[in-house]
Amino acid sequence: MFSRLKKIFFKPTKLPDHIAVIMDGNGRWAKKRFLPRIAGHSKGTDAAEKIVKYCFKYHIKTLTLFTFSTENWQRPDEEVEGLLNLFEESIVKSRASLIKNNIAIRFIGDKKLFSEELQRKLQELEKTCSKNNGLDLNIALNYGGRSEIVRAANTFYQKEGKLITESELTNHLDTAGMPEVDLLIRTGGEKRISNFLLWQIAYAELFFTDVLWPDFSEEHFVEALQWFQKTNRTFGKLTDDLNA
Repeated sequence: MFSRLKKIFFKPTKLPDHIAVIMDGNGRWAKKRFLPRIAGHSKGTDAAEKIVKYCFKYHIKTLTLFTFSTENWQRPDEEVEGLLNLFEESIVKSRASLIKNNIAIRFIGDKKLFSEELQRKLQELEKTCSKNNGLDLNIALNYGGRSEIVRAANTFYQKEGKLITESELTNHLDTAGMPEVDLLIRTGGEKRISNFLLWQIAYAELFFTDVLWPDFSEEHFVEALQWFQKTNRTFGKLTDDLNA
């Protein structure tokens, strides 16, 4: 499979700069195998590591992964605790790899609800990787699109005390300084945004697949890129063909 994939040609000018992923289906993957849900989440971290490699291979500049939403606190305590433990383990495990592969990491979302120890580890990892420039990797933790917009507006108002513009709001989002999302991928068969990057995906192409996240492979990633290359992105303008 991979030898065939290596021969695929993409137009560099039509590759997305920024890909965002709603990694859905971990729990269902585990259920199908009569495993606890946390086993699916653990397997999902393997898929997350792989998609980072795919982004390098296909020259994607920015990747944002929806890891834990503001709504996920409503899940059973056992699952939430298991997810938080996975985050901490992943931080320790991924540090050397992030440095070696020149990856800059940013944790977006409202991190105040996490323990002080976890917040410290997140900040330290961001600082350690801040000068890397091979790939911008955003990990969305306790993230909600509505929450982010409210936080950005409040931060601006506290600083400036005046009406905010679109560009000023953009500059106060968690993703400030990064390109808007070109391609949003959602696995697991659901076709909704789930409060993810509501501002940043205003003109993103939306790719939905039934594949459960732990099973998401390079072949599926390439399928999404091929689909994206066939889209006609006008951003509300008329194309040359329509003007003719």
